[in-house]
Amino acid sequence: MRHSLAVFLLLSLVACSSDPAKDDNLTADQLYAQAKESMADDNYEKAVKQFEKLQSRFPYGRYAQQAQMEIAYAYYKHSEPAPALVALDNFVKMYPNSAHLDYVYYLKGLINFNENINSLFGTLFKQDPSERDPAALRDSFAAFKELVTRFPDSKYTPDARLRMQYLLTTLANGEVHVASYYLRRGAYIAAANRAKGVLIDYPQTPQTLEALQIMVQAYDAMGMNDLRDDAKRVLALNVGKNGALPEAKESPKNPSPWWQFWN
Repeated sequence: MRHSLAVFLLLSLVACSSDPAKDDNLTADQLYAQAKESMADDNYEKAVKQFEKLQSRFPYGRYAQQAQMEIAYAYYKHSEPAPALVALDNFVKMYPNSAHLDYVYYLKGLINFNENINSLFGTLFKQDPSERDPAALRDSFAAFKELVTRFPDSKYTPDARLRMQYLLTTLANGEVHVASYYLRRGAYIAAANRAKGVLIDYPQTPQTLEALQIMVQAYDAMGMNDLRDDAKRVLALNVGKNGALPEAKESPKNPSPWWQFWN
């Protein structure tokens, strides 16, 4: 009998300690401290719920913006990129003039970057990042571009620029992979057009050399001798004495490629 009573009292104490009504009496500072403690314990699911509770009770409080960023970061740390990106997009809509936008764009770029460059699937199967769906890579680049364009002095900008250069090379590699595939399949027009796209969209990447070589082969296979010879001449001009490509120069008459952000 005493044992049963002890168990009953213990259960009652546990129930009281987790009583939602008690949480409703907590201040914003207390709710925020609880959520941060959950983050420190790597309990990200719990942290998200706590930050959401903080937002619902104090939507215009001092922690409103911080809670939204913490929610995105918690999802990211919990390997849930989709809701993390949604949370970041919502932040931009709710706080378009926030002083924390540089961090938001950086985290958005980083989430897409890590998911598509360092994914477990790619690591296990040694998949080249350029062979994956480029949509998220472009999204990553777009977020980093927004960061470096709007916040050139941000502490996150130097790292974002480095990642952008890597993304350009990866995206250019992807286009070359596709062009090579078309060439092997005998789809010469598609191969030439895809390779030409590398010259237009990624002129400052090393992949322009391989793209020109594909164009030469594709035009030759189609008997388009004039276009083949033009591609050969451009190829010869772009290969230095040591076989290296000089820095590409874009004509000012041409529109800037989609990724261009520097002057």
